[in-house]
Amino acid sequence: METSQILKEGDEEPPSQLLEWSCSDNGVVTLKKETIFNRFWPDATSKQWNDWRWQMANRLRSLQALSSLLNLKPYQVSAFKKLLEVFHYSATPYYLSLIDWSDPEDPIRKQAIPDLQEASFEVVGDIDPLEEEEDMPVPNLVHRYPNRVLAIVTNTCAMYCRHCTRKRIWHEGESASSRKDLEAMVAYVRSTPKVREVVISGGDPLTSNMDNLDWFLGELGKISHVDVLRIGTRVPVVLPMRITDDLTKMLASHRPLWLNTQFNHPREITPEAQEACDKIIRAGIPVSNQSVLLKGINDSVEIMKELNHSLQKIMVRPYYLFQCDPVRGVEHFRTSIWKGIEIIEMFRGYTGGLSIPTFVVDAPGGGGKIPLQPFYLLSATDKEVLLRNYEGMIVKYYNPQENGASKPKKTNGNGKSGGKAALFKENAKIVIPQNTPRFARRRKKNLQRCLDTHNQQAFPFWKDN
Repeated sequence: METSQILKEGDEEPPSQLLEWSCSDNGVVTLKKETIFNRFWPDATSKQWNDWRWQMANRLRSLQALSSLLNLKPYQVSAFKKLLEVFHYSATPYYLSLIDWSDPEDPIRKQAIPDLQEASFEVVGDIDPLEEEEDMPVPNLVHRYPNRVLAIVTNTCAMYCRHCTRKRIWHEGESASSRKDLEAMVAYVRSTPKVREVVISGGDPLTSNMDNLDWFLGELGKISHVDVLRIGTRVPVVLPMRITDDLTKMLASHRPLWLNTQFNHPREITPEAQEACDKIIRAGIPVSNQSVLLKGINDSVEIMKELNHSLQKIMVRPYYLFQCDPVRGVEHFRTSIWKGIEIIEMFRGYTGGLSIPTFVVDAPGGGGKIPLQPFYLLSATDKEVLLRNYEGMIVKYYNPQENGASKPKKTNGNGKSGGKAALFKENAKIVIPQNTPRFARRRKKNLQRCLDTHNQQAFPFWKDN
């Protein structure tokens, strides 16, 4: 249910949202005949709901709140207590309002609510698989790529996504980098002329004090060799009311500035989230999306296609689809790499290029982002290469020669039989798979053309009429 359906202007408190609850031994929970709003925020008004400060102050984050939310049994409370000592949680009332509490497999719920499967951190995954700590010349500044750095300016998030790649810093509590640490980051960038881009991350930098963020962006902008600033944030998704006019005005003063966010499921694209993204875009700041491929949340062609089409409609560019990192506590979210490649393959040709993100693996050991895609280059010689398109059509493509070798002679071969080897051997052009929609349309068009030609020859008056 969208927030706009829960609270209307002038409401003194949210209307009831009837839900059901029960709890099985394995922890599957369904709410019943009670509303989450009446349970946790019985006196909330619409004005408070739309105030990001109220949202931050009223996040669910305690074991007691989780126990009440999930109606936990004593032995479950003990298990969750152990989990939260390592991986805490926090979720905004807004994001919780998007959950279908009747569905224990709800994709919004899975991203926000702790799961005892996270206890696999004891045996599976790494604390810092990307080895960010090893690439920090000064505290909280990661210098991995030659010409860009990443600044972790805060440990605080509005919501702690259960698949977070930086779960290792959660035990440090909620705090922002000190002015001394920020100054050290600025000094390092200033002394490193190769750095042309600075990515500001966290935590979530848009939960930081606005004056401090303004100062930090301003100091970086003064450095002559820094061309671009970029902010990574999930605020438009989990706390869209934080995108205020004052914030966007401040951010716009630091252009060229780019913003990357993380929508993982189409149901996260609410009117509130769309409005937040629109404010940023109208301030002259491009917005891109970096989804994470998550089992049981978005690991299907249909969901990812709907997500990326919906993003394009709100002018947010699908940028990356990340393979979920092998972090401790997130193994239950990870899919096979082949699933990501399958999704990209089913996108290509079936949706526009602006709706297709790049599927990447962030390599362990600090190897950086490695793009993966289906195999379209089948084989090659110096003169020719065999390519496969999204339909399965195999095409022989002439490869220009630097030594001035002549282009192969034209051929009338249609390449419809004989396979890949025949393309090279017989000098044919293409191998066409049977019954593709595109060639079915061609056959229909050609058939109609033949019928029209026949009718015009047999009945000369046909053309005149």
